Amino acid sequence: MDITIHSSFLPHSDPEASLAFYRDVLGFEVRLDVGYEGLRWITVGPPGQPDTAIVLHPPTAGPGLTDEDQRTILELMAKGSFFGVNLATTDLDGTFAKLEGGGAEVVQEPTDQPYGLRDCAFRDPAGNMIRIQQLT
Repeated sequence: MDITIHSSFLPHSDPEASLAFYRDVLGFEVRLDVGYEGLRWITVGPPGQPDTAIVLHPPTAGPGLTDEDQRTILELMAKGSFFGVNLATTDLDGTFAKLEGGGAEVVQEPTDQPYGLRDCAFRDPAGNMIRIQQLT
């Protein structure tokens, strides 16, 4: 069996702010930017990795969501506890400095974890947790 991860999905609350974060701060490429009925889906990914992408999507656009479901999703996003993604880099300290300098919301500075990883954490404009670990 040959299975890969093609796309991961993260909700956005402000497409322009998310676009600026993922494109300008993280340095991801914009692969698609699709609007439909006043909503936007933006696909971004790391340069040189065309088979890996994150789709930034409107969180309340799912079929069958009640008004209460939508409120709950937006409340969880506001707390920063709805979604997240783990990334990796060969230069954690340099990446941290660049993101912090770009205005990203720091959650955790680079730290040696007791389970063997060195990582840091940020929140994107929608509150999604972005953890970045040092590749060995």
